[in-house]
Amino acid sequence: MPYTVGQVARAARVTVRTLHHYDEIGLLRPSGRTPAGYRRYDEADLDRLQLIRYYRELGFPLEEIAEILDDPDADPVAHLRRQHELLSGRIGKLQEMVAAIEHAMEARTLGIQLTPEERFEVFGDFDPDEHAEEAEQRWGGTEAYRQSQERAGRYSKEDWLRNKAENEDWGRRFVALMDSGAPADGPEAMALAEEHRQLITKWWYDCSYEIHTGLADMYVADPRFTAYFETLRPGMAAYLNEAIHANAITRS
Repeated sequence: MPYTVGQVARAARVTVRTLHHYDEIGLLRPSGRTPAGYRRYDEADLDRLQLIRYYRELGFPLEEIAEILDDPDADPVAHLRRQHELLSGRIGKLQEMVAAIEHAMEARTLGIQLTPEERFEVFGDFDPDEHAEEAEQRWGGTEAYRQSQERAGRYSKEDWLRNKAENEDWGRRFVALMDSGAPADGPEAMALAEEHRQLITKWWYDCSYEIHTGLADMYVADPRFTAYFETLRPGMAAYLNEAIHANAITRS
């Protein structure tokens, strides 16, 4: 049976805009059209879309995916092996880097001058010194760490409270979106994922899409971060991970 673009988008958990883009570049053209010109997809189209999503998850660019799917002489296994080697080399370094940066964000920042009463007002029971030594030893020479330290050293109590309020407001809106049943790769979730990236850039360091997706992977790979997001809303770490990846794919 033929499927509408909306049905395919919901089933594959992609946006309609993504399907339109795939059609425009020739990566996934629907097998049929209605007399009015509306797209209609068949089972073969869905199979191709499944492969496209699989390769995208592995980090393949759209042009290379088209080459793999359309070239009868292309060797998918060789492509996968090469991409696996590249990703394996990056994953370890990215995970270590983003973990240290996250700890630096949430831990002691050099130059914070707050009284004990002000520290409690800002951080509550959280100890901002807990992971500072680990972050500084491992990533004290990185540009992101330098930026976060330099900016934090200039923040007043009012700055910290504003930072806290903005992040809490974002968290409430993100939880409300999850409660509404919106898909993680939908436009609303991607907009909040982009806002999350921009908050990091605003308050801490220049957060590229590559770093942001690395952070997203840490949210589900590191039990400490997963547990934090689970206290806000069960399933939030995985949902945020998917939203950040979808946003990066769409915007980068």
